[in-house]
Amino acid sequence: MKGRKFLKAKLRSGAAIGAMVLMTASTALAGGSILGDLGGGFPGGGKIRHVLLISIDGMHAVDYANCANGIPGFNGGAPFCPNIAAVGATAINYTAASTSKPSDSFPGLMALVTGGSPRTYGAYYDVAYDRVLAPPTKTTGNGSQAGSCTPNTPNGTTTEYEEGDDIDQTQLNGGAPAGTDGGVASLDPAKLIRDPYNNCAPVYPWNFIRTNTIFGVIHKAGGYTAWSDKHPAYSAVSGPGNGPVNLDDYYAPEINSNAGPLPVTTPLGFNCNNLNVPADDAYTDDFQAIQCYDTLKVNAIVNEIDGLTHNGKSRAKVPAIFGMNFQAMSVGQKLIEKSVGTGGYVDSIGTPSAELLTEIQFVDKSIGEFTSELNKKGLLSSTLIILTAKHGQSPIDPARYDAILNNPGGTTPATILENDGLLAETSANFNGIGPTEDDVSLIWLANSSELATAVADLEAQATDIGLGMLFDGPALAINYNTPGTSTAQIPTSNDPRTPDIIVTPNVGVTYTGSSKKLAEHGGFAHDDTNVIMLVSNPSFKPATITAAVQTAQVAPTILQALGLNPDSLDGVRLEGTEVLPGVPLNGGF
Repeated sequence: MKGRKFLKAKLRSGAAIGAMVLMTASTALAGGSILGDLGGGFPGGGKIRHVLLISIDGMHAVDYANCANGIPGFNGGAPFCPNIAAVGATAINYTAASTSKPSDSFPGLMALVTGGSPRTYGAYYDVAYDRVLAPPTKTTGNGSQAGSCTPNTPNGTTTEYEEGDDIDQTQLNGGAPAGTDGGVASLDPAKLIRDPYNNCAPVYPWNFIRTNTIFGVIHKAGGYTAWSDKHPAYSAVSGPGNGPVNLDDYYAPEINSNAGPLPVTTPLGFNCNNLNVPADDAYTDDFQAIQCYDTLKVNAIVNEIDGLTHNGKSRAKVPAIFGMNFQAMSVGQKLIEKSVGTGGYVDSIGTPSAELLTEIQFVDKSIGEFTSELNKKGLLSSTLIILTAKHGQSPIDPARYDAILNNPGGTTPATILENDGLLAETSANFNGIGPTEDDVSLIWLANSSELATAVADLEAQATDIGLGMLFDGPALAINYNTPGTSTAQIPTSNDPRTPDIIVTPNVGVTYTGSSKKLAEHGGFAHDDTNVIMLVSNPSFKPATITAAVQTAQVAPTILQALGLNPDSLDGVRLEGTEVLPGVPLNGGF
């Protein structure tokens, strides 16, 4: 479904520069923490001064196993991700790591930075629903309809935090003022949903999230923070506050803008000034374009390692916490590009297609640029590197893919209930963006008292919707909150954002009906949720942990690595989220 304020960094003093010059080569090789400290590493006193968090969107645990170890009969049996494998050689490898459920990018990202789940931070999807908040004053770029806001009473609206909130989503900088590269300046306040209990003011992304984040905790403790992602709206990672004050450097070129030539060369050597794509295609519509797009963020990370702002124009501290998401692998897993090729896998064990292989190699080469630059700057041994993913992609086995709208009688849960007049989130308003469905269906009813009727309607057409499981009533509330209209900051029940029904279809079933895709994510299946999880530092002895863990455990682990209390996170306290097992960390909270 689907400007920025920087804190000015002071130039290093002459004394600091002198100290760096006097640093011996042996000190740099042994630890490199001196340069890291002077460059803005977190002042917690432990060996970990920086955390580089990377989300390789779509990458499964089995993808890492395959590319690091090789697949018999493929690529001569040789490994094909040497740089990621090198990170894994000094990492704790969690083979049973699970993302948020739903496994979409927005809730997946929030799990990584809050230590909680949708029930606590309140994000179920880029596009979802809230029974209390009110519509925007202007229809969004994706068609979420404008409407009125009645103060001091529950209103109800579709919620959208993606490209539709941009001033101009066709532009790489989101329509931000000339001379800026987007980020928060790309957001159009008139396209943001409103809070009837706060004078109908726009709800900015960072205030839509109910809980604080690692960026807020680290920034408050004196750490310099940076993040790069695919939408300006993902500035939500800052967490609640008067503006995205917890992000010292935020970079978010709009991924769904119109693709075109870019002044970068990819880590694989392609000159993106030569990029040629059909008019109106987004960067996600082209195997090469997505690598060019991701290279923008790769270069931002390298600049930040070098003690610069993301654009390389100003001096800055090396962040205590920084990172980005890669979109290339996700595109490689699901794109069918006409007259070019088909991505995805060729069998059930995850052997990549030629197109997907290239995307994996691109990501791997990029990771190599990060580790090489960290080593060059003497920062590698003081940096904790975490490679994981916001979501997986389903199905791996191409024989299981089932675009159910192409089947005789095939339909979606939302279509059934919309035809019955039961939906709160509808597409009946002409150009509305409509219900939330990928390989999951999230259902908000116009009247929750109609739950039994809605469930019966779905059960009656189970075959037509490829029904796997229904979550509703107590089965849903045990993992989320009961639906309702509470206005509490973090509801523990009666939650205006909880769906009335979550439909998880049979493995491989998707509700998008797109002819350009052969996989999706968002659902609860193993391929949707099981992702790579490597926590690495050169001082670590490699280990494999097969016990189940969650990506939400990344957030408290990062804080403890920096010598901060994991319980500083609302999500950790409220949900009892534990630090990842087996990682030798600073502190003993």
